[in-house]
Amino acid sequence: MKQHYPSRVLLSEVSGHLPQQLELFALVNLGLVQSLASGVLTPTEAVERFYHADNCLYVRNHFRKKEANAIMSRGIQLPDLFECLAAEAARREFYHELEAIRALCLKLLDKRRSPRVADRAVA
Repeated sequence: MKQHYPSRVLLSEVSGHLPQQLELFALVNLGLVQSLASGVLTPTEAVERFYHADNCLYVRNHFRKKEANAIMSRGIQLPDLFECLAAEAARREFYHELEAIRALCLKLLDKRRSPRVADRAVA
């Protein structure tokens, strides 16, 4: 029997064109990183709500971007850090993984920006 989580996000239910979906994906992940870093969300809750198998498969088959796939791979493994590493090492690796996810999200968003928007941001 499939469990239902009230705040579970299914990427397959998000409408819009692929570039818009990918941008939303990156922005949602940036919010998840912040929520995880601040302790609002636990790694297990993040997997239950977003980094679950349905979304991992959707990202792999629909987005077909190595950065997006890497984000999901890193996200789904976050709870495992605390099961296989000592507390201090797990905490260090946890923050390292969050930073890697954040960098991948920014890379995805940067690819979405037009050169004119990037030039205005610098000016």
